[in-house]
Amino acid sequence: MDLAQYLEQCAREDRAGIDDYIASRSAADSVPDDQSLDDFLSGKAHSMPPQAFNISKRLIQGCAARKCTKASNLSRCAACKVVYYCGREHQTSDRPSHRSFCSKINKAQAGFEQEEKALRREEGDVIFEEGKGHFWGLLETRDYMRARYTLVEALLKINTVQAATVALEHLLEMLQLCRSDIMGVRDVVPGLYVRLGRDQDAYDFCKWWAEVVEDMHYDFRDTDLPYLNTKDADAFEDVKLFTGRYSSLSFVVNITLIKIRLLTDLQSLQRAKELAGPHVPREILDHIQQHTVGSIIANSPDIIKRDDQRPHIAELRDQIQQLFYAIQGANPHFWPAVLQPGENLRARPTSYSHGSKAQMQLILQYTYNAWSETPGAIGIMETLWNQYEDAAL
Repeated sequence: MDLAQYLEQCAREDRAGIDDYIASRSAADSVPDDQSLDDFLSGKAHSMPPQAFNISKRLIQGCAARKCTKASNLSRCAACKVVYYCGREHQTSDRPSHRSFCSKINKAQAGFEQEEKALRREEGDVIFEEGKGHFWGLLETRDYMRARYTLVEALLKINTVQAATVALEHLLEMLQLCRSDIMGVRDVVPGLYVRLGRDQDAYDFCKWWAEVVEDMHYDFRDTDLPYLNTKDADAFEDVKLFTGRYSSLSFVVNITLIKIRLLTDLQSLQRAKELAGPHVPREILDHIQQHTVGSIIANSPDIIKRDDQRPHIAELRDQIQQLFYAIQGANPHFWPAVLQPGENLRARPTSYSHGSKAQMQLILQYTYNAWSETPGAIGIMETLWNQYEDAAL
């Protein structure tokens, strides 16, 4: 089997798992009046009814009430357990906007717990040990896996650090249960890492999967093999691994965003060096710089201490441009949607092919808040897009 055949097989398996999941969603998701349930579940429909999508400019770390900045002495919402308030007054004032999402999380959590109890009752606790690594291959586990992902979807309607953290934990545990990830949940993971400021983890995650796909010989059934074990990879390295014909769109998009975050950090270091450098002692400058950058550079003192960041800034710009063109070639719908997302964030496609609008919509939903929470990121891509369009004239 050559690389193309291997990747096509992987894509078919991923798509089959996702289609199976979508087709099994509760009819409570509702079906348009002019569309029969049979057509809806058979895949004849192009999409499901629109969903809510909350655009975020930052993940909330403290009180969730609008304009409140309190971050200590908080109480947790007893129902969803992922939203915090500084007091009853703010919890009451926020209830109209929080109630619907809270209810969906509560319902999804109950559904997940019910499926877990049913699975343990019917198959025994041992299934979580003996079946670990190939869960989806066991038919009796699928309702449990679907219910768990439904909970993840509900959690991601709320833009708090706790909601993103809990959702990420569920996804990582699902990957441990099903190493080959037939459901395709790996596409959601790196964007959550980025939103939580864990850029190195996001880069390591994407690189591990990209190398496994390129290698072709990794046996997901062998649970003795290392899994997701890439650590502290060089996030400044060449992007060739992510710009090939068969690269995952989700991973390339997230790698692009990580590179942009590195670029803006280096630009910040360069400005601080030029403006403050001549006027403050070196140790104070290093301290200032360390607290104005993201996690990757903050943990790299050698980078902070460099006298001139400009060559590295130029290299990152070149890498970002390569990634831009790779994404444009893989799915020409993506960049216009990043700049003007509109209803794409609310769409619910039932299936997709590579390069399609439906694929764009899914990846956009998985990654958009990571973009919108990164200052200047969308502006950088708008500049590249305008240059691309000007060159095409």
